[in-house]
Amino acid sequence: MGALGMVTRSLTRHYSKKNSGPFKLHHQYQSWRTLILEPLSSESVQVRRLSDADSGIVEVNLHRPETKNAIGNEMLRGLRHTFETLEMDDEANVVMISSSVPKAFCAGADLKERKEMTASEVQFFVNSLRSTFALLEALRVPTIAVIEGAALGGGLEMALACDLRICGENAVLGLPETGLAIIPGAGGTQRLPRLVGKAVAKELIFTGRRIEAKEAMSIGIRFESFFVLCSVCALYVIHQHSALTMSHATGLANYAVPAGEARPKALEIAREINSKVQELLSLMILILRIS
Repeated sequence: MGALGMVTRSLTRHYSKKNSGPFKLHHQYQSWRTLILEPLSSESVQVRRLSDADSGIVEVNLHRPETKNAIGNEMLRGLRHTFETLEMDDEANVVMISSSVPKAFCAGADLKERKEMTASEVQFFVNSLRSTFALLEALRVPTIAVIEGAALGGGLEMALACDLRICGENAVLGLPETGLAIIPGAGGTQRLPRLVGKAVAKELIFTGRRIEAKEAMSIGIRFESFFVLCSVCALYVIHQHSALTMSHATGLANYAVPAGEARPKALEIAREINSKVQELLSLMILILRIS
């Protein structure tokens, strides 16, 4: 998903509602300065909004330490509910997905739980996992996967559904389920080739090989992309101000940082994205007031 499309949808949604005058918009903007704690979607998926200057940044924290964040039915329900809620949330500008479990982002599907399922239940679970990650990929705001430790199987597929991936040097990524005669079923076989090319994707999928953060970073192709913020109400502003740019890699990892520093780096990027949105919102409010 391109940055232009994501932010355009986000800003348009803020300002295309009926009966939303400048005073209502100003009140909504000021309300973002307050810290809000989301009701937990589940015990294993914790959602928190940041406050003050970081208003607009939402952190989704995976917390299932006994299984290294393996995705079972309860966590899957929590993830789906969270993404559905965020899609309807006009106050969210950027989402970070991280883990509270040391050395683990997400170990993939809970295979112990899967062993207790019938064939039809397994199929339902896989379909639900695929559609949940499709919700994540389609969110109207930029998403950042904060990866420390293992992101395997469904864990990597969740990270692939995000727009950016920030890895600590201790990160390990892979789709090892092929070694168990299980096909990656949550979109990994489609999203991985788009990021790293068909040849590399086939090698990683066929062999189930695990790679570390530095290799994941080197797979990408570096380029400069325009990160243009616009909406119907802000076309005049875009014409009067230079486009905003951001340099990043389009590979399996956008950044590889020292172990333990993935979240600070992700927060730095989230703040940069958030500030661009906030700057434009302020300009749009000013235009509405004087129009």
